[in-house]
Amino acid sequence: MRDIPLRKGFTLIELLVVIAIIAMLIGLLLPAVQKSRDAASRMNCQGHLKQIGLAALNYHDTAKVFPPGYTSSFDSNGNDLGPGWGWNAYLLPYMKEQALFNKSNFSLPIEAPAHAFLRSASLKLLLCPSVDAPKSFPVGPKTTLGILTSTLCDLPSSSYTGNFGVTEPGVDGEGIFYRNSKLSLTDITDGTSHTLLAGERSSKYSETTWVGSVTGSKFSTPTGSPLAFELNEPSNFVLSHVGEMINGAASPLEINNFSSNHFGVVNYLFADGHVKSLSSSVDLNTLKALATRDGGEALSGDF
Repeated sequence: MRDIPLRKGFTLIELLVVIAIIAMLIGLLLPAVQKSRDAASRMNCQGHLKQIGLAALNYHDTAKVFPPGYTSSFDSNGNDLGPGWGWNAYLLPYMKEQALFNKSNFSLPIEAPAHAFLRSASLKLLLCPSVDAPKSFPVGPKTTLGILTSTLCDLPSSSYTGNFGVTEPGVDGEGIFYRNSKLSLTDITDGTSHTLLAGERSSKYSETTWVGSVTGSKFSTPTGSPLAFELNEPSNFVLSHVGEMINGAASPLEINNFSSNHFGVVNYLFADGHVKSLSSSVDLNTLKALATRDGGEALSGDF
């Protein structure tokens, strides 16, 4: 009788072991891939901020001051009357957006029908690569529950806001940008390398635009934000502060704090044009010192 050759193959146990090993390898590989992707997006984001910084410094070379945080006339009680254009809108010619700037009439309010073309302009430079922000979002008067009662206009999303300082964004900030601000490099007595010009803010926490502060609208916590409900003035659409960032640079407490989608860090642009990632290990006092232009605070260590 001839011997019947045995069929070679995997047993069920061997197959299960192989699957388990593959699953374990994938489990080990995924965090490394995610970390690599986050590092790449963080670097690209830093590149965006560097270009914004170059645009701001070129503007300063021409005008001898930085652009205003936002422009607005106001009544006897200090309430904004518009038009509300924000600092990034004034930088358009320095960000290769001269044609868009030429079509704009900054004497008219942002919400004017003539500016529909501008409000639909989504600028890649002003969006962090790691942020899945909506192309635009509606603004208008809101109730205490944050529900829009009517819409004034839609605004294009952005990932970067100007540094107002420590107190609530609006008038006379301790930083570089506030209502009708016209600050020069000589006003930054704390040193341009130790003073924040701008930084990131994630759409996960709040809505942000590059266009400006729409008069009569409200800045509130968007649906899905992990932060508590807030209702603030529209200047917060383009300005951020560090007053309550008690959990570190990467952990916002309020919707008008700087924030990001990067793991554990936020990218910041300094007044001399350099960009740096600050982590959650940076304490509040250091952040406050970096957010003021002339506070005279002492900085120690590598922030």
